Amino acid sequence: MLRLFVGIEFPPELKLHLSLLQSGIAGARWIDPGNFHLTLRFIGEVDEGTAADVDEALLRLKARPFSLQLAGTGTFGGDKPRQLWVGVEREPTLTTLQGKIELALIRAGLPPEPRKFTPHVTLARLWQPRRDDIQRFLAANAQFRAAPLRIERFSLIASYPTKAGSVYEDQADYELRD
Repeated sequence: MLRLFVGIEFPPELKLHLSLLQSGIAGARWIDPGNFHLTLRFIGEVDEGTAADVDEALLRLKARPFSLQLAGTGTFGGDKPRQLWVGVEREPTLTTLQGKIELALIRAGLPPEPRKFTPHVTLARLWQPRRDDIQRFLAANAQFRAAPLRIERFSLIASYPTKAGSVYEDQADYELRD
């Protein structure tokens, strides 16, 4: 069985830039900077036959390259934050790509993703963080903006859980073309 997701990987300089945000919250489990990515669709555990069907469906997908802008920070979890993230500015081409990926995976036999697509980059998983720490972090990084990033491909990525966190391995890359 393979645990898969479709995502956009980032260049080392962007991963370094994001890693510089990782401090100031006691008890945060910071994501390894090598694992920073933008998830387009979580697939989960599938057998090798299904993985081959997913690959074939993604190979047929046609979409244009675009630019992506990471900006701002936030949390998921409402009054009990459980995840700290960097946001992605609204980009219609990204939304279109994600929709095409979702449709391709449904056609390949996967069930639809029940959650709304909310593009973000996870910085940390949180467990009972102090509210003051979260507020300070969000205020200090509210104006965060990375340099625009040209997106010319997306990837099918395998996730292997370990005690130290997940290890990601590219399974296939898919070029975007005008």
